[in-house]
Amino acid sequence: MKNNQLNLNIDIKNTLPITSPEGNHVFVEAMVLRKVSKFVAGTKEDAIIPIPVFVDYKTGKILTELMPKELRDEYQEIYDQENAAK
Repeated sequence: MKNNQLNLNIDIKNTLPITSPEGNHVFVEAMVLRKVSKFVAGTKEDAIIPIPVFVDYKTGKILTELMPKELRDEYQEIYDQENAAK
């Protein structure tokens, strides 16, 4: 059986930090929940898909660039609408 783990020998000094658009460096893990119709899922009830995301600790905003590509625009629009309302 083939091991699917990737063993990297990387010196942490040779990495770059990931920052939020506001320049923050600390993130917490959170979940975005998506509902799938029972007809699409092939189940008796609608299904829920949890999607792990990283949230800027200071602002509470999702780091959208690390989300699945298919969802980035949707969640960026949510933040844009919230900021426009302020």
